[in-house]
Amino acid sequence: MPVGIFDSGLGGLTVFNAVQKRLPDLPLLYLGDNKHTPYGVRDAQDIYDLTVQNTQYLFDQGCDLVILACNTASAVALKRMQESWIPSDKRVLGVFVPMIEAVSERNWGDNSAPREVAVQQLALFATPATVASRAFQRELSFRAVGVDVEAQPCGGLVDALEMNDLELAEAMVHSHVAALLRRMPKPQAAVLGCTHYPILEHVFQEALGPEVSVYSQGRLVAASLEDYLQRHPDMVGAAGETRCLTTGDAKDVSVAATRFLGKAMRFEAA
Repeated sequence: MPVGIFDSGLGGLTVFNAVQKRLPDLPLLYLGDNKHTPYGVRDAQDIYDLTVQNTQYLFDQGCDLVILACNTASAVALKRMQESWIPSDKRVLGVFVPMIEAVSERNWGDNSAPREVAVQQLALFATPATVASRAFQRELSFRAVGVDVEAQPCGGLVDALEMNDLELAEAMVHSHVAALLRRMPKPQAAVLGCTHYPILEHVFQEALGPEVSVYSQGRLVAASLEDYLQRHPDMVGAAGETRCLTTGDAKDVSVAATRFLGKAMRFEAA
């Protein structure tokens, strides 16, 4: 049985790619809800309903473990899903946890009192829905004190990346970074709080300057998944093949995904 990876569109492919590199023998089933992308401008109930629907589809395909490789879904829907919907024999993990662990310098299972950490000025770039949820700030506050988080909603950036308009996307990054720097002139670190954004990590770094540490999710999530599977080997079987599915037009999404990752990608209709 494969590990499921779900995103609202192409962004989760940055996580998919990083997991493939770190765990090349692990069977994966990627599902992109390209029909309904982007999630970042939808209301909370809509995001929850779509996330549950697509997660259930992956369960039905044989996945016992699903990664929400979508920050908007992780921020808005995951907690509610864990509290009232996910079957006892299934697991759904979000992409916030590895990022929070990195910033707070502690493992998720460490329930000791919050403490001071090295990063005191932190920039967060995310979709409007993720920013509005304040989920990142809430989870970080349970583990670290004294961290000033300045969040910048990056409206339109996911759309530009889904359309493969990199010139527009790069201009948007510079605009969003400039807007944040007017409010927080000297961040020590920046979180790219959307799985689409690592494609433009170098642009964020350039706009922020070399002295700012940029946290990008793909590598962190892949390392966290490897650790989780070592502790829960029953959540994945040896058999299975890696496949990519979409709720959109498979041919169009295959072309867009190939451009997005810079390597050949083949999608099938979900």
